[in-house]
Amino acid sequence: MALYIHQFIYQIGFWFTWLLIPIVVEILPASQHAFRLQRTIKSSQAYQVPLKLPMISIVLPVYNSGDTLYHCIASIAASSYPKALIQIIVANNHSTDNSFQVFHQAQADFPELRLQWMNTDAGKARALNAAIYNSMGSYIMNLDTDGWLEPSALSNMVLYFENNKQVDAATGTILTQKSAIEGTQNKCLKLLQRNEYVEYAQAFLSGRSIENQNDRLFTMSGAFSAFRREVLVQTYMYNVDTIGEDTDMTFQLRYRLGKRIGFVVDAIFYVEPISGLEALYLQRQRWQRGQIEVAQNFLQQKLNLYQFFSHFMIGRLMVDHTFVFPRLIWMIGLGMLVYLGYSPVVVGLSLMMMYLLYVVFGFLNYWSALQLLAKFETERRYYLKQWPMLLTLPLYNGLNTVIRLVGIINATTTRANWQTKKFSTEMAEIRAIIRSDFRLTKKEKK
Repeated sequence: MALYIHQFIYQIGFWFTWLLIPIVVEILPASQHAFRLQRTIKSSQAYQVPLKLPMISIVLPVYNSGDTLYHCIASIAASSYPKALIQIIVANNHSTDNSFQVFHQAQADFPELRLQWMNTDAGKARALNAAIYNSMGSYIMNLDTDGWLEPSALSNMVLYFENNKQVDAATGTILTQKSAIEGTQNKCLKLLQRNEYVEYAQAFLSGRSIENQNDRLFTMSGAFSAFRREVLVQTYMYNVDTIGEDTDMTFQLRYRLGKRIGFVVDAIFYVEPISGLEALYLQRQRWQRGQIEVAQNFLQQKLNLYQFFSHFMIGRLMVDHTFVFPRLIWMIGLGMLVYLGYSPVVVGLSLMMMYLLYVVFGFLNYWSALQLLAKFETERRYYLKQWPMLLTLPLYNGLNTVIRLVGIINATTTRANWQTKKFSTEMAEIRAIIRSDFRLTKKEKK
């Protein structure tokens, strides 16, 4: 009997050791946030409409956007915000396609819009900066041209600012386009896109809503962000030396100016879903590298244990990066214990428990996001149908964790570039190195 009790305690200790960090770092905070978010939703109040609405400037940075620019402008034309109060600046970043012809067509089709085309220097940040200097609205909004606005998004964004005078910049909710997802014929790609949709919904509707409650928004989205003009012109503008210009702007506003950044949950912008694993690999590495570059510029003198507990941005950064490695151990390294003599049954059960914990974690975020889509019935119904993705989301997030780790490694070994190496290219290089090392080993043996 004593032997069985000892074995039971040993097994529980084994599982608890491996599952402690996921529970403490992710499961418990998600549970707390889900219940807090529910209270916030119940206590939220409707926006008060001012007697006079302000002029807004919308900046559309364009680089070979001929396929998507028209739809983006059309969504602005379909917006509920008064057209006479909208200035649209299309900032051309050395396009070589038919973007200008598309712009000209939009001018003809939407004469009520104040559309302006301007050619700028190379780079998205330079295009944004040039357009900002030519803007005249009280609020400046940046939109990516590969997406479109939900009709009430501009109105909700402006009303959020007008009802929250202490907020100087804000980001909207980014979701992927459900029509494009459902039009995908490849079943594997469609599964990837549906996981991405749920990821975006949970990251914005749940994650950033909680960050916003505590004034702890870590970064604004480059796809849809807005600023009070008088505050934006006080910054150093968008940094042209980093691929994380949106994160850099967030840090400028918080660190250099001490401004508050908000999140507008009901201002939705739809972006194109991911086109495949190669695109996901490039995108997530680019995000990771941009975050590291900005953190190095702003925080390199403050990355210590005291700041980890006292400064939320440093704590968030260190958790995001430091826990990439233990996450890989939880998800991948645990299986290697079989080769060290541990029981395959114990290891298998531990992996299963970990997987179930992440399913629970996904469900908590899923439930929170569902509450916040109450005003958007069509979107809510579609999101509701995505519940099977909760079973695959842990694997999808695990894949992104591996990509982020590669991004961290590449950020320390290669120069910054908007287009990093593709997965297939890097795998070919790895195979070439292995073959070369194998040949050298054979020569040494001879």
